[in-house]
Amino acid sequence: MCSRTRSRTRTGRPRSAEAGTAILEATRAVLVELGWSKLTMGDVATRAGVAKTTLYRRWANKNELVVDAVAVLFDELELPDLGSLQADIENVVLQFGALLERPETKTALMAVVAESTRDEPLRERIRASIVDRQKRLVLEGRQRAQDRGELPQKRDPETVAAIDDLIFDVVAGAVVHRALVSAEPVDEAWVRRLTALLLGGLTAAAEQ
Repeated sequence: MCSRTRSRTRTGRPRSAEAGTAILEATRAVLVELGWSKLTMGDVATRAGVAKTTLYRRWANKNELVVDAVAVLFDELELPDLGSLQADIENVVLQFGALLERPETKTALMAVVAESTRDEPLRERIRASIVDRQKRLVLEGRQRAQDRGELPQKRDPETVAAIDDLIFDVVAGAVVHRALVSAEPVDEAWVRRLTALLLGGLTAAAEQ
């Protein structure tokens, strides 16, 4: 009896995880097809093959659902050690640019950002689920560069945190504006100039 109970518990958990993945995938697909204004929780439930109550047990509304659906895409960004700070930055910025080219990312991100201008809880969820989570890339890159001796060690935690925030804002702001506002490619040449600007200032960027 006990072994059968344990077996049922083990098989239940993967189904729950799989349902969550299916819901987020369905959310992105429906958002691309219908747009923000027409998307409903019912549409997503139908596409995912789950009851609508399943969605409402996890997300209070479609705002939260769409933020989580796009947040998992940003979690795909990685920062492999390529041997130098310049190479690390260029690689992750190119990844970011490619991510923003995906229709589901572009549609979802623009929709939730626009909606968040009049929805403070949604803005906080974007900050917690996307912005704060992706600052890990800056922390990893800075620490790696310090370990290599490419950047000086900073002892003041407040200064370090302020610099990390600024780096994230500069990179994320530049890439989002380039890809979604200007609708220009985040290609290798542009990424090389952006990286030169970050590392060496205006003079270095002008030489690229």
